[in-house]
Amino acid sequence: MAELVLPQRPGKIQLGLKASAEIEQLMNRLQYRPDVFEFFTSAADFEPTAFKALVEAIQFVKTNVTERVIIHHPMSYQNWHLDQLLDEEREPAAYKFLQTSTEQLLTLASDLDVKVLIHGGYGGADSLKLLNEYESLGEARTAVFERLDQVVRQAKGHVMIENGITPSFMYGDPQLDELIIQHNLPLVCDVSHVFIGLHGDMDLTMLALKRLAPLIQHYHIVDSLGQQHDSLPLGQGLIDWQRVLPVLNPGATMIYEVPDETDATCANMLSSYHYLRSIEVRQIEGRRKRA
Repeated sequence: MAELVLPQRPGKIQLGLKASAEIEQLMNRLQYRPDVFEFFTSAADFEPTAFKALVEAIQFVKTNVTERVIIHHPMSYQNWHLDQLLDEEREPAAYKFLQTSTEQLLTLASDLDVKVLIHGGYGGADSLKLLNEYESLGEARTAVFERLDQVVRQAKGHVMIENGITPSFMYGDPQLDELIIQHNLPLVCDVSHVFIGLHGDMDLTMLALKRLAPLIQHYHIVDSLGQQHDSLPLGQGLIDWQRVLPVLNPGATMIYEVPDETDATCANMLSSYHYLRSIEVRQIEGRRKRA
C-alpha cells in the first residue's frame, strides 16, 4: 500500500472516519486521508486470524495515515449488548467475552499506543432487562462505576468510555454526571446519545455537553430526531449544531458515526464533516467581523 500524506485542516473540526479492518472498507476511508480513524470491531475479530488482520490494519493506519487511532470494542456477543451490567452468573458467556476481549484490546492498545473505546451502557430492551436484575438503579450504577474504574486503572491512559441512553450510564442526568466527574472518567461523547437520552431537549443537551466537556476525549458526531437511535447525517435531525460546536472540547478527537446504506462507502460521514466544517467557517468569519 502506498504511503498517504496527511492534509492540514485549520480549526477545531477534524475529519474522522470509521470502518472495520476489512480491506475494501479500509481503503475507501483512507483515500480521504482522515485526521482520526476509528476501527469498528465485532466478536468475529477476536478469532486468531481475524485479530492478526486487525493488528496489521491498525499498524498500517498509524504508520501511513494518522497516529490518532481508536478501536471500538465489540457492541455485542451472542445477541447480548456488551453492557457493564452483564452478570457472571446470569449471562456467563457474554460476561466472559466482555472481560477477555477488553483485556485483549487494552494490551493491544498499550503495545501500539492507541485508544480503546468501551461502552459504559447501551439502551433498549437488553439494557432494561439487565437493569431489572439489580435491586435498584443505585445498585446498578455502583456496579457500573466499579467496573469502569477497574478498566481505567488497568488501561493506564489507553481507554475511553462512551455514553449510552440507559439510566445506568448516560449523560445529562445531573446526579449521574456528578458521579462521572467525581470518578474522573475519560469520556467519549456520542452527541446523539445525549440528545436521545434527554428526549430531544436541546437545552438540557447543551448543559450536559458543557458540564462534561473537560473530561471528553473523543466525540461521535451524529444527528438524531431525539426519540430513538436513528444515526442521521448532520442536518437531517433536530440537534442544533450551531449551538453544539462552540462547546466541544477543542482537545478532543472526533469521528462522524453516520452509516451509508452499505458499509463499503462513507458518503454520509463525508457530508456530515462538510456540514459541520461549513458551520465552523461561518462562525469564524462572524467572529472576525465583530472583532
